[in-house]
Amino acid sequence: MKLHDLAPAPGSHKQSVRVGRGHASGKGKTAGRGTKGQKARSGGSIPPWFEGGQTPIHIRIPKLRGFKRPLWRVEYQVVNVGRISAYAETGRFGEVDAQSPFTVNPDTLRAAGLITNVRKPVKVLGSGDVSARLFVMADAFTTGAREKIEAAGGTVHELAPKPAPDVTVATPTAD
Repeated sequence: MKLHDLAPAPGSHKQSVRVGRGHASGKGKTAGRGTKGQKARSGGSIPPWFEGGQTPIHIRIPKLRGFKRPLWRVEYQVVNVGRISAYAETGRFGEVDAQSPFTVNPDTLRAAGLITNVRKPVKVLGSGDVSARLFVMADAFTTGAREKIEAAGGTVHELAPKPAPDVTVATPTAD
C-alpha cells in the first residue's frame, strides 16, 4: 500500500452543501435562510435565553434570599445496630468472646467495611435486632439503638464531641 492509495472509508466524508450558487442548485438567492429577519442576516443568532422581548424567566422568578451556613452541620456516617450485631455473629469483626462484650469502634467498623472514613463521625441507628453483647463506641446514638444494645447486655460509649470551629469575630479593644 502506498500513500496515494489511502482514501477515507466510503460515506465517512459527506460533501457540504454549497449555498448561494444560483437557482439551479436549490440553495440559491437566500441560501436556505428564508426572507429577511434577524436569522437571515450574517451573525444573526438569538441566544437560547432570549424570549422575544418579554421579561426573561431569570428576571421574572423571585430570587432566593440568604443562604444556609454549613459550618455547624455534622454529616454522620450511619450504621444500623442490626448490621453491627449480624457482623459480630458471623465473625466479620474478628474473634468474638461469648463472656465479655465485643468492642466495636470506628476502626473496627472501617475494617469490616460498614463505614468508609474513620475521620467522619459515626452515628448508630436502631434498625434491626441485637443478640450479641456489644460495647459500641460512636459519636452519636439514637435512643432506639441505645436501648437495643443495653437490652442485649451491651454498653454504649459516646465519643467526645469534636470542638466546633472557632467563629468568634475579633473586636477592637480600646488601649
